[in-house]
Amino acid sequence: MDRATTPELCKRIIETALLATPAPLTVGVLRGLFDEDPGPDLVRRLLDELRNDWDASERGVELVQLAGGWRFQTRPAFQVYLDRLKEEKPPRYSRAVMETLAIIAYRQPVTRGDIEDIRGVTVSPGVLKTLESRGWIDVVGHRDTPGRPALFATTRRFLDDMGLRSLTELPALTEIERIMDLVDTTQIQSAAAAADQETD
Repeated sequence: MDRATTPELCKRIIETALLATPAPLTVGVLRGLFDEDPGPDLVRRLLDELRNDWDASERGVELVQLAGGWRFQTRPAFQVYLDRLKEEKPPRYSRAVMETLAIIAYRQPVTRGDIEDIRGVTVSPGVLKTLESRGWIDVVGHRDTPGRPALFATTRRFLDDMGLRSLTELPALTEIERIMDLVDTTQIQSAAAAADQETD
């Protein structure tokens, strides 16, 4: 690191780069910002300091470490307000898509046949295409059995989009089942309310 680049200035440079880039940045990429490499230990220490600085300020944004690196993101408590700025609604995924994603995340790598055995129904090619086009799953190999079926696993983008550093941070399966049941209940109630309004 150049003598003129003090640790405090180094921290401001890292902060600026993270604020200017929507994608997570790795320690290696952040080290590349400088003429002279500050080393991984200093960059990690400065990232921890930055995270503490932003936490202490109680701002609506926080610095988080994800599978793909470090990035600033809005705190979950403020997301409801940001959603009001969006003109288009976020995509809604069917229960089949969400169940398939959960099976892949918790049982990976799995084949389409494995998913069908667990769900008890045929998996539509569209379900897997939806998850692949979102960048959440990918083919990671083929099972050494007749037909050599593709093996699916989640991607680093899945972890980043879910705010996770690794698969070990996934919630317990019982929590996923509870959420899925709540989604079903909400959809049933919404449909019933819409039907009531049509009859009124």
